[in-house]
Parts: sequence; structure tokens; C-alpha cells
Amino acid sequence: MGTPTEKWSASGRCRRHTQRQRLQAGLSKACQDIGFFIPSLIAREKLETFPCTKPGAVEWFYGANGPDMGFDPEFPVALDDRLRVSTWRAHHLLALEQCDVAIAPTQWQKSQFPATYQPKIQVLHEGIATDMLGPDPQAQLTLPNGQVLKASDPVVTYVARNLEPYRGFHVFMRSLPALLAAHPTCQVLIVGGDEVSYGRPPKHARSWREALLREVNIDTSSETGRVYFLGKLPYAQYRRVLQVSAVHVYLTYPFVLSWSLLEALASGCAVVASDTAPVREVIRLGENGLLVDFFDGARLVDAVGKALNDPSGMQAMRRAAKESVKERFALEACNARYLELLDLNSSESIEMHITHFV
Repeated sequence: MGTPTEKWSASGRCRRHTQRQRLQAGLSKACQDIGFFIPSLIAREKLETFPCTKPGAVEWFYGANGPDMGFDPEFPVALDDRLRVSTWRAHHLLALEQCDVAIAPTQWQKSQFPATYQPKIQVLHEGIATDMLGPDPQAQLTLPNGQVLKASDPVVTYVARNLEPYRGFHVFMRSLPALLAAHPTCQVLIVGGDEVSYGRPPKHARSWREALLREVNIDTSSETGRVYFLGKLPYAQYRRVLQVSAVHVYLTYPFVLSWSLLEALASGCAVVASDTAPVREVIRLGENGLLVDFFDGARLVDAVGKALNDPSGMQAMRRAAKESVKERFALEACNARYLELLDLNSSESIEMHITHFV
């Protein structure tokens, strides 16, 4: 693990990172974690003889006054929060100064960066594996209690890396009693962990799942309940969740767009999503998905109910959802655009391990 000093030093962090990652001399896509160290690493290794454009992956530029911070009045922004994001902003500005070209996944995410740097930022999504995703009318999913759900069943799905307010988990949970009452045969599958990816942890509970289960009266027992917390799943099982979904719910603050939304659309799900900035860039209301106000739980229940009650009427929207993602976010096409952006082809991208830092 190295000495204590090395463990927390910038160079030590790079050593640990390069034990796990390859640096491409032709295409060194620097993540925000160590992005502004990459040019120095390249210089040290004397790779100047290779053509090397130094791009930076810029995901999100936090603002002390939003759009994500302060968006939800339930969680007011404290002074410590504002001071903390100031340091995050400095980190990203250093990365932007070091790179030759920056890449943001969406126009919305690009628009959050200072105008001075926006000409340097190109919009290009990382892409998702659309060839591995898609509807399957024969799909089945076996739940932990042995119950088998099929693609034709009234199944509502919700997915987030971690279950937390930034992804609307509190709004979704508070809508469940009304949804379950209105649709007595529907089953609800919730995929995600109990950690915190963004924002703050709850004050009086170990996780947001625990906090919301204390607040919301729903039955989660394996015998009589209709709400299932599946945790984090292997990818193959996660795909099955999307394939048996009758309606998929995606909620988010005005923030980074989740891959899970694109994966749900690519799977041909009938998606009900929050009418927030990153989502509007992908979902066209009534064409490839439905949009509702982030805070309006009653409208959410109505929209989910509409999709549950009219599965045949959702078929055109589900087909459009799949095609819309295939057209814009297919992994192979996005990779090709990366190479085109940097004026490279795959044969010119020279991979090497940086063994000096291992």
C-alpha cells in the first residue's frame, strides 16, 4: 500500500491508479479523479514522440447555488456545503487548464461550466452497450422469495446506483402507498445500494432506504409484500429487471444524467421520468417517454397508472425509446466519434502500461 505519506500524495495516488488502468499514448482519456496529472505523467515517461492529444472527461461543475444544490427545499444548503463545492470547482478548473480538449456527456452538463471554457468542451457521451439491451417478451425474473415475474406482468421498476434524494428516491417511496392502492396487482422492484453517491446521508438512519421505510407505510415482507429491494445486481440480472418492467421510473435533480435511464430506454421500457434538465435532452414527451414534475408524487402515480392500464398503447412509445437510444448512444458509434474527435484511428491508438509507477 506504500508509506502513509505516499498513500495520500498525488504521485502515490497516480501509482495506485495506474496499477489498475492502462494509459493510451494515442488516446489518454483523463478522468476527473487524476485528470490533471496525466500530462505530467506523459512528460515523465517521455512519450512526446507519439502523437498525443490530452482530453479531459468533464462530468459536472458544481455550483454553490444550484442547479442541483438548493433544488430540493427539503434539504437546504449549508455554508459548509457551499465551501466544499468551491474546492471541487477548483479541481475541475485545473483539469480544464491541463487538457487540450474536454468532453462532456450532454449539452446540459457542458452548459454548467464557465463560458470561458465552453469552446474547449465537446459534447460526446460515453455510450452504452445497446447490442446487449432490448426487450424480450419471454423474459422471466425469479425473486428472492421464489416468485417468478414475466414480461407481461404489471411490474414497476426503479433503479439508481444508490437509493438517495438526488435520484428522487424519497419522492418515489412516498408515492408508493397511493400507487399500490390504485393498482392492487402491481409489483415494485427497486434496484440500488444503501450508500450515498451524492448529497448527504440521512441524520437519523443508516441509509435513505431505512429512513424512508420508517416514514412510509408499505409492506416489504416476502410473503405478502409487493415491494422488493433487490440491492445491487449482476448485470445479467439487472437486464432481466428491465425486460420484465411494465413501467420504469427515473427521477433526478438537475444533475448528471444516469446511464440507467439510457439502459431502460434501450431495453424498450415505458419510462416515466422527472421533467428536469438532463432528462429533457433525451426524452421527448409522449414520443419515447413520459415526463412529470420531480416533486409531484400524485402526477407520478397518475402517469405510472396510465402506462400500467394501457400496455398495448405504450408499444409505440417503447419502440421509439429503444430506437432513440440506439441512434444517439450506441457504444460502438460513440467510440468511433471519440477517435474522430481526436483525429485518430484504432491502429494509431498505442496502448502501454506505465510500469514505472507500479
